[in-house]
Amino acid sequence: MRWRWVLPSIGLSLFGAVSYHSYSFMSNLETPGTSHRYFWWSSIRLDSDPLNKYEGGPIRSKDGTVGFELGWVRIDPGLIPRSLMLTALPAFAAGGVLVRGLGRLGVSQVSTFMVLMPLLIFTWYYFIGRLVDRWRDKRTLTKRKAAFPRE
Repeated sequence: MRWRWVLPSIGLSLFGAVSYHSYSFMSNLETPGTSHRYFWWSSIRLDSDPLNKYEGGPIRSKDGTVGFELGWVRIDPGLIPRSLMLTALPAFAAGGVLVRGLGRLGVSQVSTFMVLMPLLIFTWYYFIGRLVDRWRDKRTLTKRKAAFPRE
């Protein structure tokens, strides 16, 4: 088994599952009078308008009621998002720096996160998989040399 391909596929599958769950969670939170400015990927808040270009005053629904926007919500990430963020910590750290940096330039953090994180997660897990494969190959070679010593 080549871990360099197995680990990235597992990482991307977990990222897809958490993204789907976050999207369905946000869809269930939609109520009249709320904004779609923030997207919560697990417990990470992503801003679709980081420079407040489209700030239009109070949020009004079709029936005329005034709503509000939650800037911070305490979300407890589950076991899967927590384990993904822990095992791919360097990818999430690099992604956080890039998402915030591009957000300061006015690029949506949601789209930046959704494009960059799969690439970074794939790269990180591919690197780890190569290390595991290399270690296993060296170990197998050492066992073969021990079994068939030169005379």
